[in-house]
Amino acid sequence: MVSREHKKAALHEKLQLLRSITNSHALNKGSIIVDASKYIEELKQKVERLNQDIATVQNSIHPNHPMQVTVEALVKGFSINVFSEKSCQGLLVSILEAFEELGLNVLEARVSCTDTFQLQAFAEIEEQGEEAMDAQAVKEAVVEAIKSWSQNGEQD
Repeated sequence: MVSREHKKAALHEKLQLLRSITNSHALNKGSIIVDASKYIEELKQKVERLNQDIATVQNSIHPNHPMQVTVEALVKGFSINVFSEKSCQGLLVSILEAFEELGLNVLEARVSCTDTFQLQAFAEIEEQGEEAMDAQAVKEAVVEAIKSWSQNGEQD
């Protein structure tokens, strides 16, 4: 009997957890599960839209030079990675100018421009008052620098 009550209590606890995670206001098991299913479908749609947005941004930079740009916030700065399957003469200068405009100080960078373009940089915010900058703002600035470089007649 104890085991059955224990299982019932555990199931109730898990349903309440599912209810809170999915922001459901349902009270019975079936409704909680239906709300969770709807929540999962909404998340799938959001992921699909985000993946489409990423592909659109990467292809709009330059269709012949699809770029991958990732920016990760660190404790005191950002990790910035840019990759292109083709060499991109002059692109590094455009990206470094964007860093300067953002007030980022590059602490360490690795760059390869031979057959591909790869940039791995670690940068920190120069002025301490710039705490509002986030990884998304840095990524948008880098993407804009790449677009500007592309529109100003990049060389292969």
